[in-house]
Amino acid sequence: MSNIKELAGEELTMEMTPMIDVTFLLLIFFMCTLKFKTLEGKLSAYLPKSVGLNIDPSLPLEAVAIAVRPLQRGTKRYPPQDGQPYGPIYNDPSGRKRFVWGPDRVLEYSIGSIKTTDLLEAGAQLARIYQDRDGETPATIDARPGTSYGDVVPLLDAATAAGFREITIVGERPQRHP
Repeated sequence: MSNIKELAGEELTMEMTPMIDVTFLLLIFFMCTLKFKTLEGKLSAYLPKSVGLNIDPSLPLEAVAIAVRPLQRGTKRYPPQDGQPYGPIYNDPSGRKRFVWGPDRVLEYSIGSIKTTDLLEAGAQLARIYQDRDGETPATIDARPGTSYGDVVPLLDAATAAGFREITIVGERPQRHP
């Protein structure tokens, strides 16, 4: 009992030096083993520059508005199964039904005020606009409702082939509630 009274009267102190040494050793260890990764397949994104500390005082370039929308939906063709050229509905492991649009699908491309259903004509029009504006012209692709990724990618390729380097894609439109 007397030992407890003696211990209770002593002030306990914690030695901080070993804890600081261990902390610095861990810090040095993690700094030495850190590896920086390079980004593979980096996709450059153009963020708005009109907000923040570094506002560019020059006038913004007017973007070329490109819209794509389906005029005729077309038939759905499903991937091959069991040796058939196009089989019944195919469910992939994620539960989605995979298909491609048939050749009867018709798309309308609107470039400014010009409308066409021919992708080659749309690409030629984009090349003329790029030439007229002496390059460095941004473009915006607006995929209207009913458009799939397979419809947008050839248009994106045509815009890139025409010379456009700053191409943005309009995001999803909010659905209207009745």
